[in-house]
Amino acid sequence: MMTLGSDVSNLSGAGRIQGLSIVVPVFNEAAGLARLHERLCALAGTLRQKYGLACEVVYVDDGSTDATLSIARGLPPTALDVQVVSLSRNFGKEAALMAGLDHARLGAVLFMDGDGQHAPELVERLVGHWIDDGYDVVYTAKAHRDNESILRRMGVRTFYSLINWGSRQKIPEDAGDFRLLSPRAAAALRQLPERNRFFKGLASWIGFKQIRVDYEPEARAHGVTTFSPGHLLGLSIEGLTSFSVAPLRVASLLGVLLATVAFLFGLSILWETVVSGKSVPGYPSLVVGLMTIGGVQLIMIGVMGEYIGKILSEIKARPIYFVAEHSVKSADASTVADKTPQTAAE
Repeated sequence: MMTLGSDVSNLSGAGRIQGLSIVVPVFNEAAGLARLHERLCALAGTLRQKYGLACEVVYVDDGSTDATLSIARGLPPTALDVQVVSLSRNFGKEAALMAGLDHARLGAVLFMDGDGQHAPELVERLVGHWIDDGYDVVYTAKAHRDNESILRRMGVRTFYSLINWGSRQKIPEDAGDFRLLSPRAAAALRQLPERNRFFKGLASWIGFKQIRVDYEPEARAHGVTTFSPGHLLGLSIEGLTSFSVAPLRVASLLGVLLATVAFLFGLSILWETVVSGKSVPGYPSLVVGLMTIGGVQLIMIGVMGEYIGKILSEIKARPIYFVAEHSVKSADASTVADKTPQTAAE
């Protein structure tokens, strides 16, 4: 019998805890990668001592143009296994997160950035919420945005208001990709088939027992962020159209508003013509009306085009990513397994 759901209950329970896979997407992070790895090795030792937890780190190189990949290949498997997954080109962070999730081998999965702003020392607290308190999704969120501009804070507030408008499962405001998923939560996330992925939304949508942990992001270990205002705007549009129908609702409401204004304007013209016998000059009102209607129609066409483009992408069913190189170094053995190249996404 065909079922439209999935049972991941067999992955719950403390007895099922296998280990922790730490997924780190990296793009041009050569300057700080070795230091980050040292901190992760220290973290792995702490988790093994406190919880008896085996750890691995999965570095996903998303088409870096600097020495990130070569540095990642040389990182030692001290206290934890090291996987290096090199994508064939830059597919974007969402694809890199999915590649790391696909290659994680130890049950629970932790996602963190490779720029040093996500402190490995905080991971012990996240793991405690998972193992000791029984949470399946432990997500982090910025404690405040006092150091950001008013314009950016207003943009963030508007984004979350739109994406949560009418949504049954709300996305927590200010939540980031720095989060831990239990084995059953990770298994559930793997089964979501869409190619236009919005990780923050999907991680909330799967449900389970979730908890928020506020934190202060550390300063970047090196360089400056590659997320420009234009890039952030593009990601916001991508998230909205991938995970919400709010833009379509806004377009519909705009159309209703315009129709109401046009109807009231028509009544005013009729009233003035019948009562006073004066007719309203037609050219200015006609031009303004046509420009308004045309502008609204173009906005609606653009919004619909975004959704149609995503439907086309889903129909084409192209792989989310391609792996060009994959290597594994074990902390318990000196063997190294290499797979180079791969011609299809795993």
